Amino acid sequence: PKNVGPVDRALRVLVGLGLLSLFFVLEGSSQWLGALGLIPLATAFMAYCPAYSLLGVNTCPAKGK
Repeated sequence: PKNVGPVDRALRVLVGLGLLSLFFVLEGSSQWLGALGLIPLATAFMAYCPAYSLLGVNTCPAKGK
């Protein structure tokens, strides 16, 4: 079940790409912090966030209105 709405997905893509860019900007072992950008990108792509499920959050618009 999806629990990430369209605005939330767009923000996750922006944050994910921003973090991922750190991989190319930073040097040494700290550049791997940029790999954390894959997490918001993956949750945006799947429209599902496990943390939202644990917290009971749902940003998807209600269907049937």
